[in-house]
Amino acid sequence: MFEVLVEVQLRDGIADPEGLTIERALPALGFRGVSGVRVGKSLRFMVEAVDEAEAHKQVEAMCERFLANPVIEDVVISVNKAP
Repeated sequence: MFEVLVEVQLRDGIADPEGLTIERALPALGFRGVSGVRVGKSLRFMVEAVDEAEAHKQVEAMCERFLANPVIEDVVISVNKAP
């Protein structure tokens, strides 16, 4: 078993209205000097595979087919052997 962390973010140049809304709201809450807010998502799960390379390959396929939109999102995958 392998622990997986998938971090998905909009690619540079793609509008991030949620991030912009947060960035605009922070000064009103007393948090000044914050810029470049980008919102993404992280997914954590376990995957069964014979080795780390196979686990990574499975997760890449999941991302390409379902977990992310490869046209507008970038993905960072971390795979570690479960304790």
